[in-house]
Amino acid sequence: MATLRVLGVDPGLTRCGIGVVDVAADRSARLVHVGVIRTEAGTAIEHRLAALAEGLREVVRAYGPAVVAVERVFAQHNRQTVMGTAQASGIALLVAGEAGLPAATHTPTEVKAAVTGYGAADKRQVQTMVARVLRLDALPQPADAADALALALCHAWRRGPSAASPAGALTPAQQRWADAERLARR
Repeated sequence: MATLRVLGVDPGLTRCGIGVVDVAADRSARLVHVGVIRTEAGTAIEHRLAALAEGLREVVRAYGPAVVAVERVFAQHNRQTVMGTAQASGIALLVAGEAGLPAATHTPTEVKAAVTGYGAADKRQVQTMVARVLRLDALPQPADAADALALALCHAWRRGPSAASPAGALTPAQQRWADAERLARR
C-alpha cells in the first residue's frame, strides 16, 4: 500500500518539535521518527536559528519526507513568544523550500479537529489520540513532539496527495499515494 511521508514541525526557538509519519491511503499511520530540536535561550538569535535550520536539514536528509507541515503562527499575548515561533516557522518553511519540498501550514484548531475531532482539545487529548493512531505504548513526550506528529497526521488526512510541489508535480511518494487512492475508489 502506498504511503505519504510527512514531516510535521511544531515551531519554537527553545524546543522545536519534529515528527515524521508514513500515512497510507486508508489513513492508517506509522511512526518513523519523533524528537525535539533544542536551542539555549541565552544564545544569540542568529545562532539559534542556524542550529534549528541544521537540525531540520538533518531530519529531511535522514528521513526523506515528501511534504512538510508546519503549525501556522497565531496571535498570542506574549509578543516575544509569537516572534520566536514565527522565526522558527520561517526556518522550517525555508528548509522545505531548500529541499524542493512542498510545505503547508495548519492552525492549532485545524490540527486538534483533525486528530481528536474537537478543535478545542487540550494537549493531553492530542497526545492520547496521536499515541492511539500510531499504536504507541506511551504518550509521545514532550508535548512539542506530540504536536509535531499531530501536524503531520493532520496534513496527510486533510491534504493527502493534493499537496503538490510548487511546480504542480507530485513527488514520487505523493504519486504512489494518489495511485493507491485511485485504485481504492474502483
